[in-house]
Parts: sequence; C-alpha cells; structure tokens
Amino acid sequence: MASWANVGPWDLHLDLKQAITPGERGARETLLTALRDAVRSGRLAPGTMLPPSRSLAVDLGLARNTVAEAYAELVAEGWLASRQGAGTWVVNAAGTQVPARPRGVKVVPTHNLMPGSPDVAEFPRNEWVASMRRALGRAPTEALRMGDPRGRQELREALAQYLARVRGVRTCAESIVICAGVRHGVEILTRVFSGQRPIAVEAYGLFIFRDVVAAMGMATTPIGVDERGAVVGELDTLDVPAVLLTPAHHSPFGMPLHPTRRTAVVDWAQRTDGYVLDDDYDGELRYDRQPVGALQGLHPNRVVYLGSASKSLSPALRLGWMALPADLVEPVIGAAGGSQFYVDAISQLTMADFIAGGGYDKHIRRMRLRYRRRRDTLVDALQPFSITLSGLNAGLNLLLTLPDGAEPEVLRRAADTGLALEGLSMMRHPLAGPHVPRPDGVIVGFGTPAEHAFAGCVQALCDVLESSGLRR
Repeated sequence: MASWANVGPWDLHLDLKQAITPGERGARETLLTALRDAVRSGRLAPGTMLPPSRSLAVDLGLARNTVAEAYAELVAEGWLASRQGAGTWVVNAAGTQVPARPRGVKVVPTHNLMPGSPDVAEFPRNEWVASMRRALGRAPTEALRMGDPRGRQELREALAQYLARVRGVRTCAESIVICAGVRHGVEILTRVFSGQRPIAVEAYGLFIFRDVVAAMGMATTPIGVDERGAVVGELDTLDVPAVLLTPAHHSPFGMPLHPTRRTAVVDWAQRTDGYVLDDDYDGELRYDRQPVGALQGLHPNRVVYLGSASKSLSPALRLGWMALPADLVEPVIGAAGGSQFYVDAISQLTMADFIAGGGYDKHIRRMRLRYRRRRDTLVDALQPFSITLSGLNAGLNLLLTLPDGAEPEVLRRAADTGLALEGLSMMRHPLAGPHVPRPDGVIVGFGTPAEHAFAGCVQALCDVLESSGLRR
C-alpha cells in the first residue's frame, strides 16, 4: 500500500510495500523498511525534513509511539538526524545509494573562475524589488497583456536615453527591440540574414554565437585577430551579409578595436550594404582607460548595437536589447515571431524604473570599483608565474597566456582540484587559418565568485599554476 503524509506545508509519499500487520512491531518494521528504501534510493535526499511523528502517525493511522520509535532507530542507524526544536531530517548515511548524476548535468565546482558571469551575490535585490513595486503600481492594465512586439515602451525609452548618455549610441525607442539576451538577439538576426552566405566572426570569440548561427542552418567564417583587434580588412575578400564583432572589449583578448579599423569596418558595411553586429561585451566595466564608445555611434544605419543585463546584473534575467537600423526593425520583428513573448513585461517595467531612477548607474559604479579591486588582487597574486596577462583594462575576465603546450596540463590539474576555468582553445574558430596564432592560455573570470569565496579561488589558481611548473 502507499500513503501520503503531510509534512507541515509539504506532502511526503511513503511506499508501504506490504500491508501493516497487526501489532506495534509489525507496523514499526513496515515503516522502517519504507523510510530506509526512500533514503537508500535517493528519493529522500540529504537535508529533506520529515513530518513530526504526531503528523505522520495521524496520516498513516499508526500510534505516535510507533513512529517516534522508528525515527529513533533510524537516527541511531545513521539514516536520519534529529534535534529538539529543529525536527527530523535525512542525512547522507553510510550505505545510502544516491542515484548516478544524469549525463550532461554539470557538477558545481569548488572554485568557480569561469568567464562571462558577474558576482550574482551582489544583485541589488532590495533596489530591484523597490523598482518592481513602483513600476507595477503605476503600470496600466494593458501592460499585463501581450503588447508591442518591440517590447515595453517604458524600457525602450529608458534604454534610448541611457545608451546615448553612457555608450554613445544614436537611437530612439522606435528602433529598439527587447530580446532575451545577446545570444537571442544573434539568433533573431541570423534568421533575418538567412541564406547561402556565411556570417563573419572573429577568429577568437564566444563559441556560443557560432553555435547559435549553426543551429539556424548558417555557417560562420572567421577573420583574423591581432593586437589591434579584428582584422576587418579581410572582409573585402569575403562575401558575407554581416560581421559580428566585440569592438569595445574583445573577447577574449581584451583590446578595443583600433580607431582606424572602426572606421574601416563601417566603410565596408556602407560599400557592400552589409551590417556590423556590435556586441558591446563588458563595455560598461572599464578601469584604467577612457571609455570606448559603441561602434554603432559611427554609423547607426549600418551597425546593430547588442547589449544585455547579463554581465551588469544577472544572466538569469534573460533581458537584452538591440538598437537597430531603421530598415531592420520590421524584419527583426518578423523573424522574432511578431509578438513580444520571450521577455516578460514585469521584468521590462522593473528595468525601466531601475534605469530611469538612477539605480542602474549606481549599481554599475559600485561593481566597477569592486571588480577593479579583484582584478588588482589577482594581478598581484599572479606576478610570480611565467605567464602573460591581457584584458586588464575592462571587463570581468583576464587572459593568462601560458607557455606553449601548457594549456591542457593546467586545465587537467584545475579540473582535478575542482577549479573551473575556460581554455583559450575553446574560443578559437575551427576554420581559423594558419596565419592566426594559436597561443596556449586560460581565461579567468574574476567576477564570478562571491566576495567571500574570491580569495580561495585565487589561491586555488595559484596552486594549479605552481603544480604545473609555471613559477618563474
């Protein structure tokens, strides 16, 4: 038989495989077997709270003493733990068989220095909640229905003003389309450019964009990268409708696109009726240099500006934006499905208030100072090692260029010690030609750990480099 026991506000299902035999002993043994099986199989995971003995006894039709004695026996055996006033809960007892982790499920590392993520522990929760309350309090009823396929007017107006002031973007609310992050924006734009011609990308760059273009049935073709950024002159030898660049802060090498190349790429777009996709990667997080404005400001009719809240607030928001040339607005809306359903209106209204009220600027300034301190700490800690650092002036990542052949060993040792890093080879386009250098390196995301965990992550990285024989 089976029964449900109410665990305070929760339900607990117990599989009583045999009818409870008359008498206290038979009932206790049946209950013990059911609880052991639930823990052994992993269905009741470590930390799961069990109902009070009185509640479980009522739900199962047993005497309270029977349940209390069963709990006590399982505590003695190590299956459960109990404390006066705290209740009874499952522990990871010896002999417990936890189900194997499904293939493809990521193991959470002990030390996480993966690039591309902010310190989400610093998400401005109180300010965000206050903005949400204000935004919902004054939102019209129609805001809770499907509206403009470009997104909420309030957010598009706030973004138009913010991007003009902070990033030098020349746009208006009518030319902005809200999306679920830059990756989603690239997906939509790929549909717009769909055809036989590939999209050009940097020979080193975020592989997630190459993957999304491929998933849309299109190819990508690489252009070189050197100390001045993307080698945009190579576009003249290619037949492509668009090129995706990170001109403010190259990912992963960290340099801005040189001014002469910024001019050259917009000239190419105008000559060929092509488009430049300006991924403003980490553009707001600068430390030691004057801000580099968005490339879009040079030619709004040929450059698509792409931005998001993923690095500034949290990737969990799934909130991004495209500032489009006027002739791409309708094609983008059509490619996106003609309806604003991929970013909820409440998040858009909240973000609009957060920007308009100055909370977003305040948060960016606060995190810029914190990330700069972390970067300085990391740079100091890495001085004793035979590596070269780049990408220092902006962003959330550092590139550690390693001696030739050292990347696989460093990544292996990092994995063995629970340290998550990204290898530079992952960022290299598979079709990059022999003229594109192939340095060994790892990308360190110093923005990812919470503040209390940062020192431990830095020490773990130094230990890995030490054990890899990289001390000077």
